[in-house]
Amino acid sequence: MRRRPFFAALLPVLLLASCGPASTTGSSGTGGATTELTVFAAASLRVVFDEVGTKFEEANPQVTVRLNYAGSADLITQLDAGAPADVLVTANQSTMDRAVDAGTVTAEPAVIASNVPVLVTPADNAAGVTDLESAVAPGVDLVVCAPQVPCGAATQTIAENAGIELTPVSEENSVTDVLGKVTSGQADAGIVYATDAADAGEAVTTIDLPSADQARTEYPAAVTASTGQPEQAQAFVDFLRQDPAQALLADAGFQQP
Repeated sequence: MRRRPFFAALLPVLLLASCGPASTTGSSGTGGATTELTVFAAASLRVVFDEVGTKFEEANPQVTVRLNYAGSADLITQLDAGAPADVLVTANQSTMDRAVDAGTVTAEPAVIASNVPVLVTPADNAAGVTDLESAVAPGVDLVVCAPQVPCGAATQTIAENAGIELTPVSEENSVTDVLGKVTSGQADAGIVYATDAADAGEAVTTIDLPSADQARTEYPAAVTASTGQPEQAQAFVDFLRQDPAQALLADAGFQQP
């Protein structure tokens, strides 16, 4: 089943709000109905969630999954503004807790995976970065996530544990933006998730951080309060914890909950 594109920008999403988070339409050639599920997923899940969505569609032929990727904090902002979604998956528990406290999510969240931060540089590592201390040396342009987003919170934990004060040249709203600045040569180094570094392959040099396990982030998923298809939405959340999805997550470098 072919997935429809879903625009992540807030204004187009809001224009869709009146249509509801999920819709049921006639299915061509089958005589049945097709359910569309809109899944709001943390940007760091982009490396694998397209494939996860396809696997879910194969197991549930009457369902089409639409995926919207953004930083977790941005996803919450969109939902609070009335954007339609059936499932929310964030890159840390505290962001999901905000959604629960606001009543945006009413179902019990389920943790589907975990991740750890790493330091990356452009492939040539022209600045000679070898660790976090050298990443904050004078003349080195370091890019990190903003503190209010999960990758930024993980970055702060890493810095605090190392006793190092970070002096980034920019703070981004999603981990993919950090990675993009590193791979494009706009930055000498950045802190991203291990899965993002793995997906970038030879475009980056990856440097493990000694205290990464202490900054491990978990990915909770939950059905939203506004969904019009709670059973199908819960089925998607349940699928994320089952073998087909877990195998894809593991292949992408995510660790088990």
